[in-house]
Amino acid sequence: MTSQAHRHGPEELCEAGLELYGRALRDGQVSGADADSAPCVVDFGLLRPCVTDLGRLEPVAPAVALHRLLRTSADRIAGERRREERLVETFGALMSVGGRPAGAPDPPAIEVVDGLDRINEAIAKAMAGATRELLAIQPYNGRSPAERLAKSLGRDQDLLDRGGRIRTLYQHTQRYSPAVVARYEQLTGDAEARTLDQITERLIVVDREVAFIPANADRTLALEVRHPVLIDYFAVIFDRLWHMATPMHPQAVARAAPTGFTPRQHAIAALLVEGHTDTDIAERLGMNVRTARVHIAKLAATLGSESRAQLGYLIGRSGILDREA
Repeated sequence: MTSQAHRHGPEELCEAGLELYGRALRDGQVSGADADSAPCVVDFGLLRPCVTDLGRLEPVAPAVALHRLLRTSADRIAGERRREERLVETFGALMSVGGRPAGAPDPPAIEVVDGLDRINEAIAKAMAGATRELLAIQPYNGRSPAERLAKSLGRDQDLLDRGGRIRTLYQHTQRYSPAVVARYEQLTGDAEARTLDQITERLIVVDREVAFIPANADRTLALEVRHPVLIDYFAVIFDRLWHMATPMHPQAVARAAPTGFTPRQHAIAALLVEGHTDTDIAERLGMNVRTARVHIAKLAATLGSESRAQLGYLIGRSGILDREA
């Protein structure tokens, strides 16, 4: 057996090596042929040829072998430390190249922020240095947004006072929300809001440098994103939704309705045809399930439907989905 089959260090001798070395210590010598089954004991200097008989091997005293192996290990460690010192010397001078102070690395491209308080602190910190623009998508979650909007009012006004701009997308159900209306009555500066039937999950983009998106269903985890490619992607998505949305503030625009059907009925009809449940429709359109069912019932009554399956068929025949909402 060759030493290739014994790829281990002296600190973890194989069973054959331990047996052979122990026998050599007990008997004083072993035959050279015995080492064929455990070449590691020769490689590590635990057995050496006898001066009087080169065909036999005698053991090196364990204390002597241990001292030699420890010295070899110490020399290797010292060599690694000298290598570390050279690396520090070489790269220390390069760490400030390009104007970036040594020891001040870039923030991570994506970082998980845990807990609502820490999320709000991270957003506030990003907003504190903002000077250009805040993009925000604020979906309705079934709860009054009054508390959340009150917390963000001060930091948003500070951005507007610095000459920044704020654009926010809501769902249509929030156009007449007292908390949302009151917010825009208090903000002064370049703040705009628009609405859509359906919007994406919550999104905040600050100065197109950092973004925040939810990382779990209850939004107690968030991702703080600084990767420029992802930031550009979020901004493009926002701009496309923005151009499709209906202005709400500062100049509210009434949404045109096709003859005979309201915009809300049009949106619900589209989702019904796609096969969504009442709960899905409510979540997508930012309303509670009871309100969604009232709208569905009105739509069914308008079309004369007596069942869910028939309602989908009648929607297709009515031409609702062929018209712009």
